[in-house]
Amino acid sequence: MQTPSFEIPTEMRAFAEKSVDQARTAVGTLMSNALKVSEQAQTSGQTFQSTMQAAVAKGFDHAQTNANATFDFAQKLVRTKDLREAFELQSEFVRSQFAALQSQAKDFGSLAQNVAR
Repeated sequence: MQTPSFEIPTEMRAFAEKSVDQARTAVGTLMSNALKVSEQAQTSGQTFQSTMQAAVAKGFDHAQTNANATFDFAQKLVRTKDLREAFELQSEFVRSQFAALQSQAKDFGSLAQNVAR
């Protein structure tokens, strides 16, 4: 007994082969795009992380600067001879700290713009 042979038509094989090739290409494209998105997310994450680290470091620098200025002011204040000198010193300190805070705010604004980009 012979088993009947069944042949798949050439057109059907060609169609199946083309479908497999198209599926392979589609999956390859999907994987490639997923990898690109992953790399972009990683880069964005690293940029954000480094910017945040810079902001924290800048914050500590500003805090140290402000603390030093306050201690310097206190040291000068205890050395004043009269109330007029103390008021002048206070006014000078307030002006200089206001200018320092403006400068520090600009620094943080610049960092925020970097994050936005």
